Amino acid sequence: MPAIDDLLPHVPSTPTPRPQRVALLSFPGIRAFDVSVITEVWGSDRTLRGVPPFELHRAAADPDAPVPLRGGLTLTPDRTLDWLDGLAPTDLVLVPGVEDPDDDIPAPVLEALRHAHDRGIPVASLCAGAFVLARAGLLDGRRAVTHWHLAGTLAARYPAVRVEPDALFVEDTGIWTSAGTAAGIDLCLHLVRTAHGAEAAAAIARSMVTAPFRTGTQAQFIEHPTPRADRDADALAAVRAHALAHLDEPHTVATLAARAGMSPRSFARHFHATTGTTPLHWLITQRVAAAQKLLELTDHPLPEVARRAGFGSEVTMRQHFASHLATSPRDYRNAFRHPAGSNPIAR
Repeated sequence: MPAIDDLLPHVPSTPTPRPQRVALLSFPGIRAFDVSVITEVWGSDRTLRGVPPFELHRAAADPDAPVPLRGGLTLTPDRTLDWLDGLAPTDLVLVPGVEDPDDDIPAPVLEALRHAHDRGIPVASLCAGAFVLARAGLLDGRRAVTHWHLAGTLAARYPAVRVEPDALFVEDTGIWTSAGTAAGIDLCLHLVRTAHGAEAAAAIARSMVTAPFRTGTQAQFIEHPTPRADRDADALAAVRAHALAHLDEPHTVATLAARAGMSPRSFARHFHATTGTTPLHWLITQRVAAAQKLLELTDHPLPEVARRAGFGSEVTMRQHFASHLATSPRDYRNAFRHPAGSNPIAR
């Protein structure tokens, strides 16, 4: 007699995607904040919200020795450094910032970084973790960023590194570096966005109650409005909200300035002081983000996506995708498309 299961119609199962394998490099002197950010982004299971699965491990030279952190905290490793480039290598290696850039870095850690990079594994550092990458020789001839207070030290100590003093994060041939504290969150979310799409990053950002999208080119140090400038800051916030709600409409510095009740020159100056970027650059990045969401979640043809995102034409959208994402809208959709109605993030 056939088994009950043999009588039931066969329904093809959807293959479960392999979790992204992420290594948190663990050694004495790393910052607890950066460890927490990495753990929050990649260490929580958000698959019910449509976020792909991750496999985060804490790799150290000695997995049996707890790693001391500031404030009486300790980090317990669960993998050796061999996990970084073993038979099934990791997909991403993350280096937290260090409390003191002058501290010695264990030689096995530096060697593991070199091996991982030689195998083509992306490597990213947060804040003063750039000093670790520089000591390993991975930043020679590359653009890099660190906390603005340490940028001069990094440039003086490692003259072969092309230090960017005014950026949140940068990438150069598979090596990522970020500025201080909050910029580490920006980089982590950007890495998720690059690997899994804008909606996955937005879902994590919502869970963390943080901004889902800040570009790496935004300035590190943003002037805070003084009490006398509060009214201008409110006016700028209202203008940004209006632009986001009407991305499909044409906007210029002059029209945005008029809505804020300012001259174009004054508007541009206050906008940069408040956001760290120019009005037009901000507008383009928001349109790229809107187009990413439309490409992921809808079946709209590319000209319609371009129109709704405010690019005016598919050609213009394609140019900005190439500049901002190093890909085309069509390739982006093919990589991150969610079947209609199947993405919990969009609900």
